Amino acid sequence: MLRRGGARWLSCALVASATALVHASMSTPSSASSGRIGVPTPERARALSFGFEPVIADYYWIQALQVVGDPERPARRNQTVSALIDLVTGLDPWVDHPYRFAALWLTENEDEVRHANRLLEQGIAYHPLDWRNRFYLGYNLFFYLEDNARAADALESALASPGAPDYLGSFVTRLRASGDSLDTAVLFLQQLIAQTEDEYAKAEYLGVLDEIETERRARMLDRARAEFQRRNGRDIAAPGELWTGPQRVLTGAPAAHPQIAGQRWVIDRASGEIVSSFYGRRYRIHSNPADEADKRAWRERSSGAAAATAESRS
Repeated sequence: MLRRGGARWLSCALVASATALVHASMSTPSSASSGRIGVPTPERARALSFGFEPVIADYYWIQALQVVGDPERPARRNQTVSALIDLVTGLDPWVDHPYRFAALWLTENEDEVRHANRLLEQGIAYHPLDWRNRFYLGYNLFFYLEDNARAADALESALASPGAPDYLGSFVTRLRASGDSLDTAVLFLQQLIAQTEDEYAKAEYLGVLDEIETERRARMLDRARAEFQRRNGRDIAAPGELWTGPQRVLTGAPAAHPQIAGQRWVIDRASGEIVSSFYGRRYRIHSNPADEADKRAWRERSSGAAAATAESRS
């Protein structure tokens, strides 16, 4: 039998040999930081790993970090990062951070985002109780792919995971409501209120429920406004025209807040929408101008990349 020191030395030698064999399968001897290395497939790397897949995965995880740390931004860097993360998660699917690393890094165009989402879905399969992978998936679906329904599904599933922040519930409610599905949003919110034991969270959800009811009433006024325009050939000067005067289309006005008296319906000067004076805005997902500018820039880059890919294939 080998002594303990000899066994340790043999294990190290096997790891080194496996790493060398996998590294030799790459198509170029250049370093990972060049961003132009050829990365072996997970299947080939696994066949040469002699059972040391997690160790080999750690090695290539370090290579991925080196690639993104290159300050000169080498050409095709994201393709290399994508291949390396595929290799790492293929060798050791139980890894944790690389899944979210892909979500943060692979965002240059739609294909990259969808690739990152597939990795996140794999991460969810191997770490079903970790809310973070579901959160990043929901964010990608919302911000980049503008798929609010699927984003809400992903974030709602995150809420059931240990450690998930309470604010996700309010965000899911807004996502549900963004598709004109206020009833779905209300049902989801009522479920949250019934389940939560945190009184502060419950108070927040009850406040959101009031805001949704106010939005429901505002949408009713929107329909009345459209009917007013159809009948009279002009827009209203103030919400009161909808329920007062000879050209009214309503017999009365709904309260501008379900709980707080004395609120009024007004027309927001910036948007032209009918809003409650209590909120001063309509109930929807709000993003700041910088986020919107980033999103527009991303769409332009993504469209350009897609066009370039299509041209190269033709």
